Amino acid sequence: MSGLTLPQGIPSSRHVLIAGPTASGKSALAMRIAERDGGVIVNADALQVYANWRLLSARPSEAEEAALPHRLFGHVGRDETYSTGQWLREVEALLDGPERLVIVGGTGLYFAALTEGLAEIPAIPPEVRAEGNALRSGDLAAMTAALDAESAARIDLNNPARVQRAWEVLHATGRGIAAWQDDTPPPLLPPDACTRLLLDAPKDWLTPRIEARFDQMLAMGALEEARHNLEGWDPALPSSKAIGGPELIAHLNGEISFQEARKRSIIQTRRYAKRQRTWFRARMSGWQALSPS
Repeated sequence: MSGLTLPQGIPSSRHVLIAGPTASGKSALAMRIAERDGGVIVNADALQVYANWRLLSARPSEAEEAALPHRLFGHVGRDETYSTGQWLREVEALLDGPERLVIVGGTGLYFAALTEGLAEIPAIPPEVRAEGNALRSGDLAAMTAALDAESAARIDLNNPARVQRAWEVLHATGRGIAAWQDDTPPPLLPPDACTRLLLDAPKDWLTPRIEARFDQMLAMGALEEARHNLEGWDPALPSSKAIGGPELIAHLNGEISFQEARKRSIIQTRRYAKRQRTWFRARMSGWQALSPS
């Protein structure tokens, strides 16, 4: 992250959490801290867990992974689902080990689960998931209307993934997601037991970085990465939500031009960054903010 002063005074025995919007320089900061103070870099990004996307999910390069220890990057198969609960269990195993963790990513829900606790909601049956996927694609308004009032008041109704999750929990368990959340157990890593850093990335500063990074992804072979995902492509899979994936697949299928795919990908990235900033403002006001100079 250009112009960012590396934080001083972080105890080497203390776990570090680094959050921030896409393209803000989180991974570079995590590597600088791990290199200076020691530690294992742990992924907290819901798309960087998937093996089929390295470039488009902005996973660390092979050289970066070889230079410093990394965990929970690219370890989930393309056709697999992966939940916040699964991530939390894997992080719990790492917390039980001897190594200091530098946990970095842009998935706010992962950090909330880690530092605030996660409701122990039963797994969603495949048939409910399939029905939820179909309803989300065909009639999201009906899905929203079917939610219990307490859950609807608590979640972001503009986020289709959150709406679908609440709908699935209600239909699978007969109990709203809000009620499950109210029974949340204590967090694995309370706020006072770690150092929490939030990268403040103003829109005017971040927007050109987003565009430049996507062009860099293209130059490094992102189109070929999408081509490798073309056979058996299923837009409903969680792994298919990597920004730029659907757009480049559409180009490879002859549906849009390459320039249009690039344009749409950058727009979607900017929108995603806006949603991330909104989450961070609402849920991470107690984190230490770091700003570019």
